[in-house]
Amino acid sequence: MVNPVHLKTLLEVTRLGSFAAAAARLGYTASAVSQQMSALERETGVVLFQRSARSVVPTEAAVVMTRHAAKVLTDIEALMAAASKTHSSSSQELRLGIFPSLATYVLPRILKNPAWKDLGIDLKVSVAEPAQTIQGLRTGGELDVALVFQVGQSGLAWPHTINRQWIGDDNFRVVLPAAWGFRTDAKVAADHLSELPWIMHHPGSPDAVVIERLFASCNLYPRVVAHSDDFHASLEMAAAGLGAALVPELALRHRPAGVVVLDVPEIRLARNVFALLINEKKTARVQLFVDLIAETLAGLGDAGN
Repeated sequence: MVNPVHLKTLLEVTRLGSFAAAAARLGYTASAVSQQMSALERETGVVLFQRSARSVVPTEAAVVMTRHAAKVLTDIEALMAAASKTHSSSSQELRLGIFPSLATYVLPRILKNPAWKDLGIDLKVSVAEPAQTIQGLRTGGELDVALVFQVGQSGLAWPHTINRQWIGDDNFRVVLPAAWGFRTDAKVAADHLSELPWIMHHPGSPDAVVIERLFASCNLYPRVVAHSDDFHASLEMAAAGLGAALVPELALRHRPAGVVVLDVPEIRLARNVFALLINEKKTARVQLFVDLIAETLAGLGDAGN
């Protein structure tokens, strides 16, 4: 399914002629716009832009899709207006499962967004890790929508009756104690961080397996001094000098003093964020809510900057 947020971005890129200009207009980073357009190309199966070092040129397919996008977005605005008119007389209960960092940094922004009040949704929230929220979607469960993440092919499974929609990526970054003397955003080869003290996920978890394999592939063999699945605890321990950590950008939005964020080219890993929806609960209002989540997540940009 094509994400309407990507269509809106496509309109701006086509109109302004560059990812950077569209990013400035929409409040994203240029890399976020580029990722959205790459996702749109995957979703549609066509090449939309000829990319060069300084500009992007829309293909014929992009021109056709731009016309289609304008109509789709107009229809969405009409749905929003209809939802606003019926809000006082009717509303839809939505039982939402959401993982902690999305509940901390994305959901509050949505609840403060004027568009939220127009949706006519009565929200009931359960904050838990993905495996738990997925259970709540099964037959007779207590949830209608689950916002989950997956690291690589990390083994999450959900019923075939569930509709899955990608809403964004939360990139991991390497974080080191500032006392170690590295400059913020310095480029460092992965093997230069080998044998240093590290704070890692608990062994055996799906995320830990993916990270361990990634580290081994780039000759990074950490000396583990702590196990933590709580990213805020990992950040505080790193700030205190205990060790390095791999932390997603959402958690870095309120990083403590005393840490630096490195660019390690070999370590490119993200939490892929999905909305899982029970098909019979997927109304126009719910779809608009999911689109609002995707737009808000994209708007956060690179939290490590």
